[in-house]
Amino acid sequence: MSTTPTTPAAPGSTALAPEIAARLKRTPDGLLPAIAQQHDTGEVLMLGWMDDEALHRTLTTGRCTYWSRSRREYWVKGDTSGHAQRVVSVALDCDGDTLLVKVDQTGAACHTGDRTCFDADVLPLG
Repeated sequence: MSTTPTTPAAPGSTALAPEIAARLKRTPDGLLPAIAQQHDTGEVLMLGWMDDEALHRTLTTGRCTYWSRSRREYWVKGDTSGHAQRVVSVALDCDGDTLLVKVDQTGAACHTGDRTCFDADVLPLG
């Protein structure tokens, strides 16, 4: 089953700026991993997926919009949970294949209710 986003752009939405779109190296499904990081502490909160439209919405609304691979739809972090991510900055890595979204996180970032998605299962070293 393909996970390619098929939901049309939001009403009033415009395409991602061509100069940004040209720099992106997407997965075969048209997606980029987007790491959400708390802007003031550096805490890594979660990893989500964005396509061009999700990135466009994130850049223009100041709220993180992701593509849900399981639900096959866009979702704005916090719309149902109240645990919103206000965007402080967005950076593209040197290879053009990963986004770093610095946010001001309200409440839990993880769907389990934890502050981050990386708290619960620390793997042993050595």
